[in-house]
Amino acid sequence: MAMSHPIDNHDLPLDELMARWPETIGVFIDHRLLCIGCLIAPFHTVVDACREHGVDEDTLRADLHRAIEAQLRPSLNRTS
Repeated sequence: MAMSHPIDNHDLPLDELMARWPETIGVFIDHRLLCIGCLIAPFHTVVDACREHGVDEDTLRADLHRAIEAQLRPSLNRTS
């Protein structure tokens, strides 16, 4: 059985998600979600944000995963 990424925890508050993975902030901006700095972010989850703003949860989660993976992948353009 494959282990899920901690970002898939349905109880993870948005402020903690963005603090642990700052590269996800751009995803929220791209989806026009005003979660960055929102007073509700400590209490809202991805599920809550998607429900409140009419964003497809699967799409948002996929974009969040891509942002994290891109940050973890070594850049092919780096020179030593």
